[in-house]
Amino acid sequence: MTPGIVRVLRRVEAAFILLASFALAAYVVSHRPWVEHVLAQLGPLAMPLAVLVFAIVASAPFSVTDALAIMNGVLFGPVWGAVVNAVGLVLAAIIGYLVALRTSDAFDVKRNVERLPGWARHFQIGSPMFLIVIRIIPGLGGTIATQTAAALRVPIFRQVYTMCAVAIPICTVLAVFGDAASDALEAHVFVPAQAYAEKHHIRLPHRRSRHASPPAEIRTASPVQR
Repeated sequence: MTPGIVRVLRRVEAAFILLASFALAAYVVSHRPWVEHVLAQLGPLAMPLAVLVFAIVASAPFSVTDALAIMNGVLFGPVWGAVVNAVGLVLAAIIGYLVALRTSDAFDVKRNVERLPGWARHFQIGSPMFLIVIRIIPGLGGTIATQTAAALRVPIFRQVYTMCAVAIPICTVLAVFGDAASDALEAHVFVPAQAYAEKHHIRLPHRRSRHASPPAEIRTASPVQR
């Protein structure tokens, strides 16, 4: 093949990988209620699968992980939800970098950097501060940072820690918010609704509380029976 054809094929491959990863992330986010339901039913496997789902979405270009970060806080609580988010982000940084190595032919570093705000261009392109600062820009910032890191072949460790330095604090706050919001809804919406339904003999769909107490037969069992 001629160099021109090879170049075209590489760009087609890069575009396909970008579109496929974005489509997968968009599918997961758009079906978040179903994902949340599945994770809630998996028991011990829920946390590893939640990490994988979060990593896939966070590694995709132009993706937004806020909803999943909140969901993990709802499912696992503030501490373990934050842990799931953090581990998922580390994996996402690695996956995103490896994918970007294959898609960098379709990414014009110079042209995209020129589109950044003036304050972001004060730092040397590819430096740790450059990669951290532009990740703060909503929307394209994270994608431009990852693609730039891959195009310049910066060490993968730099890609991981610059991404995590920005994303982990944000996702930790979202996990805490998700847990607090879930508790507030349970206390002010679900519990009163259940009490009203019991008083008026209305059967509501079964809902399993995150803080549900053990069944009565377990609570009242003797030490020998346990």
